[in-house]
Amino acid sequence: MTYHITKKVNYNYPDALEKTKAALSSQGFGVISEIDLREKFKEKLGVDFRAYKILGACNPKLAYQAIGQEDKIGVMLPCNVLVQEHENGQVEVTAINPMESMSAVDNPQLDAIAQEVSQKLKTVIDSL
Repeated sequence: MTYHITKKVNYNYPDALEKTKAALSSQGFGVISEIDLREKFKEKLGVDFRAYKILGACNPKLAYQAIGQEDKIGVMLPCNVLVQEHENGQVEVTAINPMESMSAVDNPQLDAIAQEVSQKLKTVIDSL
């Protein structure tokens, strides 16, 4: 397994962002943060960078369950979803694979939760 779930999409960057947010919502995720690295790199480093936005997605029900099993799991929340435009104009959407990230935590009670989150994020990516 790999640490991410990725798909190149046939949308322009703004449409990919919009469709990704809608797909996350359909699976019970809310976007609770957005980090625009193009903007931050320009502001902090004075460099131009391609469109690259990290969405912090949270499924409250599943986050609550995970924290109930492992009180420090919050360091791995929210689930990051990346929408980026490559130099050639191709747009790609990538989500963290919680099965891989949560495997670092030695708590078998998290397995079912991580599996459910992974499946929901895979559904999001597949739907794009």
